[in-house]
Amino acid sequence: MLYYIKKYPISIFIIAVVIYLSFYRPSSSSVISFPHLDKIVHFCMYLGVSGMLWLEFCWVHRKDNARLWHAWVGACLCPILFSGCVELMQENLTDYRGGEWADFAANSLGAIVASLIGYFVLRPYISKRFGSSRPH
Repeated sequence: MLYYIKKYPISIFIIAVVIYLSFYRPSSSSVISFPHLDKIVHFCMYLGVSGMLWLEFCWVHRKDNARLWHAWVGACLCPILFSGCVELMQENLTDYRGGEWADFAANSLGAIVASLIGYFVLRPYISKRFGSSRPH
């Protein structure tokens, strides 16, 4: 566990924030809103979670040949499963939140988009820019 805290500190912090926001009781004050704003928020939250997991994975493994399926499992599949668990807990354990399939879809789409960006953009960039051992 200490390994993950040392290697993925920002990701763990973002996951903690997502957990807090997922079970936060919203105030009854009116907020400027538009239709489906919550789906955009869900998409962005999981884009951030998965994106940071990819960033930290690529950075930690920039100089070795890490198994990329680890990144796909840890930065794409796990956030999707996590979001499903959160939606189920919101539905069954709270009276002020409800689990929605549309929220789960937005969460999943955010994690998938971040993973595609992480794999096709971030990973090659970090590998090319920082991967080789150069004298300082």
